Amino acid sequence: MKTAIIAVTLTAAAALGGVAAAESATLKEVKARGYLKCGVSDGLTGFSNPDSQGNWSGIDVDVCRAVAAAIFDDPNAVRYTSTTAKERFTALTKGEFDILSRNTTITMQRDAGLGMEFTGVTYYDGQGFIVKTDSGVASVNDLNGATVCTQTGTTTELNVADYFGAHGMTYQILAFEKESEALSAYDSGRCDTYTTDQSGLFAAKLELADANAHTILPEIISKEPLGPAVRQGDDAWEDLVRWTFYAMVNAEEMGVTSQNVDEMLKSPSPEIRRLLGVEGDFGTQIGLTNDWAVRVIRKVGNYGEIFERNVGMGSQLKIPRGKNALWNQGGLQYAPPIH
Repeated sequence: MKTAIIAVTLTAAAALGGVAAAESATLKEVKARGYLKCGVSDGLTGFSNPDSQGNWSGIDVDVCRAVAAAIFDDPNAVRYTSTTAKERFTALTKGEFDILSRNTTITMQRDAGLGMEFTGVTYYDGQGFIVKTDSGVASVNDLNGATVCTQTGTTTELNVADYFGAHGMTYQILAFEKESEALSAYDSGRCDTYTTDQSGLFAAKLELADANAHTILPEIISKEPLGPAVRQGDDAWEDLVRWTFYAMVNAEEMGVTSQNVDEMLKSPSPEIRRLLGVEGDFGTQIGLTNDWAVRVIRKVGNYGEIFERNVGMGSQLKIPRGKNALWNQGGLQYAPPIH
């Protein structure tokens, strides 16, 4: 009797999962138009940045490329829309793009109050500061009375207020709508420091007139878990985007890469076989074919691969993995299992 009840329950759950995927309005729209719409930054090296030919690259871009690969088996079936920090949430909820993948910090207010859902942490970050090396400033605590340049519509202004207030320090904010404007103001001497996520400081430093004349301070004053977001109201689409990212993290943990994925299809490991769709029926649960993860890994790579080529030691930023290493290598990256 128990066996029969369990079997019926599992069958019902599978049926419900199939119905949910079939009813994904966003997935239907994406398939009908033939490409994914992705909201990205107005230019941030390593995360989402266009080259002179208009080709986008970066970790955030690769999230959208992975979703396109999962759906179409084509990572280039994406149209990118650059959006400012101030405009990004309104643009997402109005339907200007299907995914917002724009170095966006997950906060309670954004997740619960702005009509959107986050689908994972693609980069664990924290807010830092950059100063001119000859300023004599060696610590954030040396910035009492400083003029601080930053971008409006971000978490940075609140974090500065919290930190400086808690340490009895005074400051003046100069906020700009675009990151390039804030960075230019700092570079020209209008501000004593520029503040943003530390990953952004590595990228920003490369844009300054003399990168060697500036120093990134050692302190991190906040938690900035960055991740993509989708509109509320389409749970199946949310699952598709979330599990596409989880597949890349799981692939790295299992040693499945863009170079060996075809050979790994022969692996006897149950975990790898489920990930790659050799066993189970997990792709159809999110409205895709069962080889969805193979498509993602083959065409885009696992999480380690996208990290290294965009921001890691294989990139011009050369950021160590740090907190973004896998959980079993001392970091925070951790994906739920596929089973």
